[in-house]
Amino acid sequence: METIVFDIGETLIRDDRYWSSWADWLGVPSHTVSALVGAAVVQGRDHTEALRVLRPDMDIREACHAREAAARGEYLDETDLYPDVRPSLAELRRLGVRVVVAGNGTDRAGALLRGLDLPADLVVTSGEWGVAKPDAAFFDLVQEVSGAGPHDTVYVGDHPSEDLLPARAAGLRTAHLRRGPWGHWWADHPDVVTGADWRIRSLTELAALVREERKADVVTPTVPGQAGTPDTGTGTAAGTGAGLGPYAGDTRQVR
Repeated sequence: METIVFDIGETLIRDDRYWSSWADWLGVPSHTVSALVGAAVVQGRDHTEALRVLRPDMDIREACHAREAAARGEYLDETDLYPDVRPSLAELRRLGVRVVVAGNGTDRAGALLRGLDLPADLVVTSGEWGVAKPDAAFFDLVQEVSGAGPHDTVYVGDHPSEDLLPARAAGLRTAHLRRGPWGHWWADHPDVVTGADWRIRSLTELAALVREERKADVVTPTVPGQAGTPDTGTGTAAGTGAGLGPYAGDTRQVR
């Protein structure tokens, strides 16, 4: 593992503020929006369906612009980070791993994230790249900024169809994070189990995986002139991902 690339929403950033702000904008209780988002997750539908249930005729993009104009748009600060983010990213950099944050998000989200001064070598969003997950072109750009080959690049995320499957299709290795509604609900689906190289519950597990893989990469001679084969048995064997269920695309501002 030379480079580890991180998704944003529900990998590094909690979505609490995002959904609460929509509830406030629409004038409904936060619990109502959360419950509808949960229903969309379970049904494998796009999260924006939760908002359309409440306002069927609402244009989401126009509503986002209206929120910005009213000074009620996107906002991120230190409290939006999951507690394991800073220590985990910092430890990976101490180990010499290149740390990249690249996920779906607006230009503003990118600026807000960089303003948090995360221990990362690069922070970039789909809005700044002009292409969003799960488009293959997004993961082409991930490989460009990785600075390492596909096998030495790991993409970490919670969402099967946004993170796991397209990253694998691009030749990257993947770590599925059991976090947030998508991460928890789909974590034990057979195709996620077989399709991820690793399945983790916390970002703090990544440093140990790096150390284990480096140990496994050390070739120990078994007989003079013949090298042994290292045991690389960390994590779950990767499958093809064929037959994966209907995970909806996710186009929210920060993802």
